Amino acid sequence: MKKAILSILGRDRPGIVAAVARGLLDLDCNIENVSMAMLQTEFAGIFLVGMPEGVTVGEIEETLTARLDPLGLQVVVKPCTPPGLEEPAVRSEPFVITSRGPDRKGLVAHIAEVIARHGVNITRLQAVFKGGSHPADNLMIFEVEVPEAVDAGTLRRELHAAAERLGLEITLQHSYIFETLHRI
Repeated sequence: MKKAILSILGRDRPGIVAAVARGLLDLDCNIENVSMAMLQTEFAGIFLVGMPEGVTVGEIEETLTARLDPLGLQVVVKPCTPPGLEEPAVRSEPFVITSRGPDRKGLVAHIAEVIARHGVNITRLQAVFKGGSHPADNLMIFEVEVPEAVDAGTLRRELHAAAERLGLEITLQHSYIFETLHRI
């Protein structure tokens, strides 16, 4: 079955997910995965859908745009890479990087650049910046996949060096350790 990925963005309000789901069901599409969030007053949703034969990406975009445009929502739809055509998976381990400290421009950019230099993939990012210098008000959590070929010690040292320049506290933990500690 062909798949498409779609994003929905706009001012949050009740009924957005219902409108998207109904539009997809009317086209006989199957929602296979969803990730959504509300950032301040804005809705952001990403949907992975299975498409039946005869339904096109253009038809999905047209149908959802007609349904969601009156709600002030933007729709983007694109086809997914068919299975087997993606690059071979790199063996990796899941880690979590957390940082906290005073708010300032460039925090995400500086930390993400260190991560990227090591060929580490960010699979999820949550960042809350309330402003000011109180460390508890400014938090970033990067869930990452660290390739087995990457020296975690070197990555940790470079993250600490960047964090020190930015006035942040930072940790790098295997996700198993992170999850275990946060269940206590």
